[in-house]
Amino acid sequence: MPMPDPVEAYRGTLNAETRALIDALREIAAAAHPRLTEGIKWNAPSFAVDDEDRITLGVENKGGVRMVLHRGAKAKDNAGFTFDDPDRLARWPARDRGVVILKDRAAIEAKRTALIDLCRRWIEQTA
Repeated sequence: MPMPDPVEAYRGTLNAETRALIDALREIAAAAHPRLTEGIKWNAPSFAVDDEDRITLGVENKGGVRMVLHRGAKAKDNAGFTFDDPDRLARWPARDRGVVILKDRAAIEAKRTALIDLCRRWIEQTA
């Protein structure tokens, strides 16, 4: 018997509204760079380049969804690392870790183009 797709298994745990929000973020991440591969990491969809996680999605406890831009599972030396977020889409708890929180579909759609650009630039700078 074939193993179930882990992303589909994760999606199956979500209610329809949350699944639609996560799927919208999955589309944005996937559109950002052709080398991204999707899997499950930290119990959430995560996108990697050459097996190094770069974008991880999640569900916010108080509603909405998040997109975390990072440089992989292990801490990296971020001395001298900079990344420009001119649209201020993310909050940056560390120089190399940005978190974008979106409350609903309207917020995602309003920022779709800017989010794709943010993810594309993140992948290009960190890959």
